[in-house]
Amino acid sequence: MALTTRTTTSFARLARGSSIVALSGALWLSGTGIALAQDTDLPATIEDSADIVVTGLQASIENAVRTKRDEVAIVESVTAEDIGKLPDVSIAESIARLPGLTAQRIEGRGQGVSIRGLGPEFSTALLNGREQVTTGDNRGVEFDQYPAELLNSVVVYKTPEAGLIGQGLAGTVDLRTIRPLAQRDTILAFQARYERNDQGSLNPDSPRDGYRLSAVYADQFMDGQLGVALGIAAQSTPTQNERFNAWGYPTNNAGQFILGGAKPYVQSNELQRIGVIGTLEFESEGNFHSVLDVFYSDFREDQRLRGIEFPLFWDGDTVSFTPTGTPASTGFVDGTYTGVFAMQRNDYNRRDAQTFSIGWNNELNLTDNLRFTVDVAYSMAQRDDFLLESYTGTGNRSSGRPDTVTVTRQPNGGYTFSTLLNYADPNLFVLTDAQGWGGNAVGGAALTQAGFLNAPSFDDELTAVRAELAGDFEMGPFSGWEIGGNFSWRQKDSRYRSFFLRLPNNALQLPVPAAALIGSTVSLDYLGIPAMLTYDPLYVYNNIYVPQEDIRPDTITRDYRVNEDVFVGYAKLNIDGELGSIPVRGNVGVQFVHTDQSSTGRSANRVGDVVTIVNLQGSANYSDFLPSLNLSFEVADNLFVRVGAARTLARARLDQMRVTQNITTVASQLTVSDPNNSYFRSNGGNINLQPYFANGIDLSVERYFGGAGYVSVALFYKRLTNFVEENRSYVFDFSDAVSSFLTPAQAALLGTPLGLVSAPANSGRGRIQGFEATLSLPFRALVPALEGFGIQSSVSYTDSRIRFGTGNPITIPGLSRWVSNTTAYFERAGFQLRGSYRYRSSFLGEVSGISASRVFRTVAAESIVDAQVGYTFQDGSPLEGLALTLQGQNLTNEPFTTYQNNDPAQVIDYQRYGRTFLLGASYRF
Repeated sequence: MALTTRTTTSFARLARGSSIVALSGALWLSGTGIALAQDTDLPATIEDSADIVVTGLQASIENAVRTKRDEVAIVESVTAEDIGKLPDVSIAESIARLPGLTAQRIEGRGQGVSIRGLGPEFSTALLNGREQVTTGDNRGVEFDQYPAELLNSVVVYKTPEAGLIGQGLAGTVDLRTIRPLAQRDTILAFQARYERNDQGSLNPDSPRDGYRLSAVYADQFMDGQLGVALGIAAQSTPTQNERFNAWGYPTNNAGQFILGGAKPYVQSNELQRIGVIGTLEFESEGNFHSVLDVFYSDFREDQRLRGIEFPLFWDGDTVSFTPTGTPASTGFVDGTYTGVFAMQRNDYNRRDAQTFSIGWNNELNLTDNLRFTVDVAYSMAQRDDFLLESYTGTGNRSSGRPDTVTVTRQPNGGYTFSTLLNYADPNLFVLTDAQGWGGNAVGGAALTQAGFLNAPSFDDELTAVRAELAGDFEMGPFSGWEIGGNFSWRQKDSRYRSFFLRLPNNALQLPVPAAALIGSTVSLDYLGIPAMLTYDPLYVYNNIYVPQEDIRPDTITRDYRVNEDVFVGYAKLNIDGELGSIPVRGNVGVQFVHTDQSSTGRSANRVGDVVTIVNLQGSANYSDFLPSLNLSFEVADNLFVRVGAARTLARARLDQMRVTQNITTVASQLTVSDPNNSYFRSNGGNINLQPYFANGIDLSVERYFGGAGYVSVALFYKRLTNFVEENRSYVFDFSDAVSSFLTPAQAALLGTPLGLVSAPANSGRGRIQGFEATLSLPFRALVPALEGFGIQSSVSYTDSRIRFGTGNPITIPGLSRWVSNTTAYFERAGFQLRGSYRYRSSFLGEVSGISASRVFRTVAAESIVDAQVGYTFQDGSPLEGLALTLQGQNLTNEPFTTYQNNDPAQVIDYQRYGRTFLLGASYRF
């Protein structure tokens, strides 16, 4: 693990180096390099060339470059190398290689995408132009729900235009599937890949090997008027994770940092997903065009986690600590803890999620210059989690056998442990409540908590109807107009159920059933522990545990429903003219957005073992105008200057908008009349939250050459208002709760119904700004003999500053100051070789906390290296149409590391996923 840390440091230097290369190349090509590309008269697009025919990766790059060049807005794009073959096995990984974008790894794979430093909650995901709901806890779309094999392209809008529905504060990601009438021939393509992780199977009951299978069919009928496309993708993907987790780092009497507690474990995941797409497209004599799109994904992930929880310094009065050695320069000291009641964990988590989307678009040409479009869409996501914890110890705190544990800090911030007990002995470790956690259960102070179950579920639905009238005309610089409206109705339900898992007949401990034991044990040798007791927690859950529902207020108030009814009306003028002798294209427009939002839920209050529940509801509405302007000036042949200016919004997180409140009362303050120190207080959500707003301006200079070649430099600035502060105190009137919490006699003595609420509020404002530089260079633009070689490299720098009231400024969650992506490739005569490198500096990331809660923590800088080698059999070969591919992901075994208090030495999570290799074959008829 220490070796990996040194590797991370070296690749951080490489990231800065690649950034300098990209920027230097951009500046150099803006001079002599562009002149050279023009002098060689290389094609600007694939169709412009009669001599050079590119396929595969080079065709993908050229198509993406053409999309970027032809748009009037500032966009980034990625397209499939072939039908069913995006450049990466994950759509999030493909998007994360675009300039100014990056992804956060969760369970070893890219999932959420950040655009220009703003996290997933600040952007919107579309499928074929229609807004999508999510299986996630809030608004951010989890892109691993969408199989890369079934997508044809992705366009990321960094500047919006009035007709773009669902535009986000940071940008909009539009996932696009195949259009059958755009294909020249019948398509039948198959793809199969075998997958393996080099860490083996860390849990004996989890697989090491996986697979990916996909098939795509597209054809045309009725003389090209009717098109059909069908696709299916199935996968079983294993991931492995050696993980160290720290509770935190208190100081001892000498002021030295020590380990307060730890929860290290090995984790094995198996992701199983089936995705299906279908498209029916009809076009009649150019007068009527209709497209029906259907998408479905069924996603299941099984996760097994096994490890030992060491409650060290924070284990109570039974633990004593003796330092060993001298403190490190970071202030940390190793030592020996005596009197430790360690608890073994055999946990099992399961996530089931389904996503369904259907959209029907109909466009009718009323006249040669007038078009009417109606689009109807429905998007649904459902997710159910089953998060099972199972505990064993030597007994409870009065009867168990404590251990002596010596901890030694490692260079990567993790620890190794030396123990006296044999943690694989089934005669020593029993099912029990080793830490006495069951004492927090409502109505059961003596409850033996031998396990715990969290079972949250989420339902998200959105229905939208859009109508648009558009026409062409010539009036000065204006070439056309659009006017339209979009109605959408969204509802998200969050339901949290959890259970204390007791032993039958109120037993204090029971032996682990022999039938639950697994034939082999889990090794924790990376922690210095050779083995631990290994059993099937599902057997214990189904045959031993007695569930007792958790009715603590914190659990009850996580249930909520949020509804949003949104009307977007828009008008836009298209621009196609000249400024002097300079061609200008673009658009100017405005959106009017009106939102009615409401929420239902419950408040809860606990006094002793009595919980009082009150039903709540609330609503709010707001309206706003969002103007936008995009201008693209072609100041010279294939040299563009683009300007974008817009006001954008992103609605608050759904869990922040919940109406639910966890109400607490202070009996001793019943008669106090000061609202700041009164009887009532609470914490929860705020249905009155308004969206985040940004007034932004973008400037981009782009030079295109040689088909796949371009160089660009972009600057952006956004002024942010209404930024949501997580917890803001304000005075609230609790009059509606008085009768539920007080008797008439007590109510007569109440000093005031006013009290303090801690809830989210729109109290922040600030700015975000930065630059991006991108170089896409096919080497044939420099030396024709280097046909097939090329490089794509980008670097972005983003800075933010948010202030709440008079407090100290903070940076935006999800923002990495530096992001760099570099891909070098070779493709010729059927051979393909590609190496990719992605770097992002540290950022404030959202991770999973206790009881499936979401918490923010600093994520350390990381560098990801992937590579691919392949061969496609050429025309005339008996195997023509067959392509073979070998891919390697995370080749440097880069860890995912989080830390607290802005101190990289205070590591909370250190996760090592290993390297993944895929061997695949695809065939296209």
